[in-house]
Amino acid sequence: MPTVDVVDLNKRKVGTVVLPEEVFGCKPQYALVHEAVVMQLACERQGTASTLRRGEVSGSGKKPWKQKHTGRARAGSIRSPLWRHGGTVFGPKPRSYAVAMPKRKYRAALQSALSARLSDGGVTVVSDFVLAEPKTKLLAKVLAGLGLLSSTLIVAGESHHDLARAARNLPAVKLVRPEELNVYDVLRYDAILIPERELARVKEAWS
Repeated sequence: MPTVDVVDLNKRKVGTVVLPEEVFGCKPQYALVHEAVVMQLACERQGTASTLRRGEVSGSGKKPWKQKHTGRARAGSIRSPLWRHGGTVFGPKPRSYAVAMPKRKYRAALQSALSARLSDGGVTVVSDFVLAEPKTKLLAKVLAGLGLLSSTLIVAGESHHDLARAARNLPAVKLVRPEELNVYDVLRYDAILIPERELARVKEAWS
């Protein structure tokens, strides 16, 4: 059973907690993790690139000059892709890049990512996470005191309104609810900070 120390906001050990093995004690499946990251990034693509084809550019449909006896190459339309201001051949059109992935596979990928992050020492559990004021400077000081000087993913529920306000202006800090945990963020951020009372919700959402 994976066990980690529980610390307070001053990084003093106040106890230990057993993490849910079905979420944090899995054998990493790197192929699933890769598939999940590819899926997430593909789904985030806007797919709004668009070009005009020869039937959509402005211009007459009249033949520019007669077919023979002009000394020039034959031409049938000024909207030809060969011409300046002509249409684009096989250019992009708005489309969806979304890729589907079964929920059970994605859950297994997230469990693998969280287990790997825990084995690397990248998961910190705090007894409680309450700020005296919803100030960005105060949150940055707390994170520095916990030794989280690089990018940090904070897992906190909807009740942490002050924490969300304080984290908005820290570019290296992101706050997500337990239900919003995802593979890309788990891999992207160097550390994961979880209040002890949120572990039950993490288990409920991803076990």
